Amino acid sequence: MRNHKPGLRRPALIALGVLLGCAGPALADTSEPPVYDSALFKKLDADRDFFVSRAEAKRVRGFDAAFAEADENRDGRLSPDEFVKAESIHERAHAATYLDDSVITAKVKLALARDLPATAVSVETHRGRVLLSGFVDDEQDVRRAREIAASVRGVAKVTSGLQIK
Repeated sequence: MRNHKPGLRRPALIALGVLLGCAGPALADTSEPPVYDSALFKKLDADRDFFVSRAEAKRVRGFDAAFAEADENRDGRLSPDEFVKAESIHERAHAATYLDDSVITAKVKLALARDLPATAVSVETHRGRVLLSGFVDDEQDVRRAREIAASVRGVAKVTSGLQIK
């Protein structure tokens, strides 16, 4: 028969349990993947490794520049935190494109109104490419409208859908 006092053993076990209960969370493995609730991140993370690789990011047009800027540790993949930054950079660049296009449209319309006031020309711009449509008096007005639009800073290409009355 063992020679021990049962009364002393129980408090020691309780103290040990409390100690392990408090230390347990500190000693636990905290390498769980971070929670990031972005639909785009989930869509791009094809291999579900909680990183977006450069190859995965290529599925979004124009994302390469944002990827390069946000990849702080230069490991060729974006963590959820880096992805938040990349997404923000990409959205700002995308918004700037729309702003640039609207400025180009306004400048082309103003220049056309000055030089060809009697015409009904509509102007649409997408990524610096200008589409002219509507009616003009003659072929000379078609050429002049194209020249005017092409002379505006930021215009990459001019397409004419202009028709002679």
